[in-house]
Amino acid sequence: MLDYFALGVLIFVGLVLFYGIIVLHDIPYEIAVHRNHPHQDAIHAAGWVSLFTLHALWPFLWIWAMLYRDDRGWGFHHGRTPAEEADYLERQLAELRQRLDVLEGRKATPAVPTTTQSGGEG
Repeated sequence: MLDYFALGVLIFVGLVLFYGIIVLHDIPYEIAVHRNHPHQDAIHAAGWVSLFTLHALWPFLWIWAMLYRDDRGWGFHHGRTPAEEADYLERQLAELRQRLDVLEGRKATPAVPTTTQSGGEG
């Protein structure tokens, strides 16, 4: 009787470990689903691949899933709305074009020496 109980406990522990590892590797996918991540499927597939790579990918999947949030996206907009960000980038582009025009204008004209030599003249 004790042999059957021990066998049952071993089978139960084996099944819990097996399914526990699968649930553990689905945590990044569940985070991605909760955050409405645009790469949910890729994170889920990479989680399965991580099972076969001795869990080497799993910490990176966790980070990848945590990077995106629905309310702020990837977090690179510096507190500006998309329209404000577009205006800022357009102003920056216009400034860079103006600076480039000035630099190209200087290249087109011959160089004028800015320093005078105080050699023999005086």
